[in-house]
Amino acid sequence: MPDTKTVRVTQVASGNGRKPGQQATLVGLGLNKIGRTRELQDTPSVRGMLRKVAHLVKVED
Repeated sequence: MPDTKTVRVTQVASGNGRKPGQQATLVGLGLNKIGRTRELQDTPSVRGMLRKVAHLVKVED
């Protein structure tokens, strides 16, 4: 398996009261509670999702 890059994403703000698309993006990333962390593959589609909810998450390379 090639050395795939990952990115660590932690939710730091609530999705409550946000636009439905932002809430759905958090769920798609596997986040739905403040403080939850996921290791995701660093792909263009994941980067686009992170850009959409950048104000709700903390991203570490």
